[in-house]
Amino acid sequence: MQNEFDKFLRQIEGTRKFLEVPENIYRQLLSVKRFLEVSIPVMMDSGEVKVFTGYRSQYNDARGPFKGGIRFHQNVNIGEVKALSAWMAFKCAVVDIPLGGGKGGIIVNPKELSSGELERLSRGYVRSVSDIIGDRVDIPAPDVNTDGRIMSWMLDEYETIRRHHEAGVITGKPLSLGGSKARSYSTAQGGFYVIDSAAKKMGIEKGATVAIQGFGNAGRNIAFIMQKAGYKIISVSDSKGVIENKEGLDIADVAKYKDEKGTLLGYPKAKDIASAEQLAEEVDIFIPAALENSVTEKDAQTLKTKLVAELANGPVTPEADAVFEKNNVTVLPDILTNAGGVVVSYFEQVQNAYGYYWEEKEALQKLETIMRTAFEEVWKIRTEKKTTARNAAYIIALSRISEAMMARGRG
Repeated sequence: MQNEFDKFLRQIEGTRKFLEVPENIYRQLLSVKRFLEVSIPVMMDSGEVKVFTGYRSQYNDARGPFKGGIRFHQNVNIGEVKALSAWMAFKCAVVDIPLGGGKGGIIVNPKELSSGELERLSRGYVRSVSDIIGDRVDIPAPDVNTDGRIMSWMLDEYETIRRHHEAGVITGKPLSLGGSKARSYSTAQGGFYVIDSAAKKMGIEKGATVAIQGFGNAGRNIAFIMQKAGYKIISVSDSKGVIENKEGLDIADVAKYKDEKGTLLGYPKAKDIASAEQLAEEVDIFIPAALENSVTEKDAQTLKTKLVAELANGPVTPEADAVFEKNNVTVLPDILTNAGGVVVSYFEQVQNAYGYYWEEKEALQKLETIMRTAFEEVWKIRTEKKTTARNAAYIIALSRISEAMMARGRG
């Protein structure tokens, strides 16, 4: 399996030809600032103690505290967590919010745990990393297979250890514990603002066809949002398979079926197709919203689309990226497209710090301004430099991180 951090390093190396980065700065960006591996003993319901491995990576904090989610997944590994922490630093920089990059993970299949086991694991993780997180140090958040309930347990454990309230130490919390309105669907909503902006630039009209890979939080929400805005969703997928209806899917009905059956397969108003068939579809917009490396070089050669929008982290491999560039397919990079989640997490921190909370409309207005502004900046650099949107986003982010490091005398 490709080391995800090596993939990140290839991306920043490719950016250097567009931007003069001092060698001393560049060398520091080739490794994470701090990496912690922990063992988490958990009493299982059976009475057996099982030991889980967890990680926290802190890549760069020149622009502000480390920030990044915690994922629970059986395939979590060191290279992935390091890469995600680096991408988070670049993501925060490209949308110009004052945060750095961090990430955490536990090697576990949470579907195999009871609610009690999941809570004990979540609290154990926080006990293990409590010395290196804090609202002015490193702020975790939800990611793959984690949610507001898990963040609540983690917040409670941290505050129990510290013996004071510190709501801003964790974002993605329920509203009752200081969460921000719009946070639950902010990744998809932010992604929509970017996709919609690109569609207007490219002359893609409303009613355009859309295929979505993944039907978790981000995939499901982007499907709802895109359909409401007038786009036609013709296929969606989950871990078990793909459903397709060329006339358009009713996403509310699809979501109801998925919740009842636990799968998309067998949905009566669509046909089941193979993953390879979805990746060979002819659609105006393709949205990978699942996991890393889900769009390969072979997929890029067969997929017939005008626009790929990375709602997942790192879904397009470098080899696939090269094919898309050769075929004049626009790829909206993850560090721009899925930044809506961290933007509203930042809003949550601000609200926690002030003890003053915004209405949903206000949060969405602020999110739209940030995301559409970031898109315009990326598109401008893309046009000026005659390069890809990914390179343009990295140019902006690398410039801002480098500038902050130089200002601190780290160069």
